Amino acid sequence: MLTIAYIGNGKSTNRYHLPFSTKLTDKIKVKTIYSPSGKITWEKVPGVTYTTEIDTIYQDPEIQLVVVTTPSPLHFKLGKEALEHGKNVLIEKPFTEAVAEAQELFRLAEEKGLFVQCYQNRRYDSDFLTVQKVIESGVLGDLLEVEMHYDYYRPEVPASVEKFSIGTSYLYGHACHTLDQVISYFGEPDDVHYEVRQLLGTDRMNDYFDLDLFYGRLKVSVKSSYFRLKERPSFVVYEKKGVFVKETKDRQEEHLKMFYLPENQDFGIDLPQHYGTLTYIDDNGRYHEEKVASEIGDYSRVYEDIYATLINGQPKVVKDEETLLQIEMLEKGIQQIQPFA
Repeated sequence: MLTIAYIGNGKSTNRYHLPFSTKLTDKIKVKTIYSPSGKITWEKVPGVTYTTEIDTIYQDPEIQLVVVTTPSPLHFKLGKEALEHGKNVLIEKPFTEAVAEAQELFRLAEEKGLFVQCYQNRRYDSDFLTVQKVIESGVLGDLLEVEMHYDYYRPEVPASVEKFSIGTSYLYGHACHTLDQVISYFGEPDDVHYEVRQLLGTDRMNDYFDLDLFYGRLKVSVKSSYFRLKERPSFVVYEKKGVFVKETKDRQEEHLKMFYLPENQDFGIDLPQHYGTLTYIDDNGRYHEEKVASEIGDYSRVYEDIYATLINGQPKVVKDEETLLQIEMLEKGIQQIQPFA
């Protein structure tokens, strides 16, 4: 068993971690959850110790992995602290706010013979896995362009943030999902074009971004906005012979928000109306339009991966260099922010 503890007891821990770590009853034991306030607004997990003393975690030799799920400005501080206490560490995204901080965590972990990694659960989104299946099928021919959209219509969110900070920026908060997907599948780009905006004006929240990553002739675009009343498709894949459009996102988050949890057999699974559409011209000039059944997403695979690394000695799935590249891109993007009055 891999015994773990959480630093943080908010939405991240309870919505995006515990339903998946506690699912793996043969591999994972959640022992302790720390929060400084001691307030418990989520249902308690049976058998778990809740504490307001962080040393309860640091001084417990049974705890092998500490998961940091606090607001991002605290990620570096708490990640470093846990490593210094001899704990392996998993840190929510964005991993850190600066490349130098990430480098220091990786250096410290190597020095102490410990594990530290970013929690990149979106690698196991069903829409992203389905796009990979379509690309690798070869039906559409050579890959030319991929568009990835992560849109909301939540104007009240940027309106409520009166002063800019990295911790509340849309780029750091959401490109950490999509950029990791791009990097994990396509690798390091040849070039990147950044368009990062403050649509509500100078020193307001970063509420929009449009990043173009170039891989030879291939362009991968990562686009997000808080002001999209009608969302753009989650993915659009253009290849020489046609196009694949996946309108809807992975449904795990949708179900989690309804407290419909992974113990349900249909949790997170697309229905036929959610399937993407594949449209192409075959080698004989015939037109085809067909639905593609979605792959099944499963965020518990992150914990499966970490178990395989810490218990069975397998290589880390989220490589240090991938995390460093992502933070470097976030840093560069936020430095080029464009205010609009």
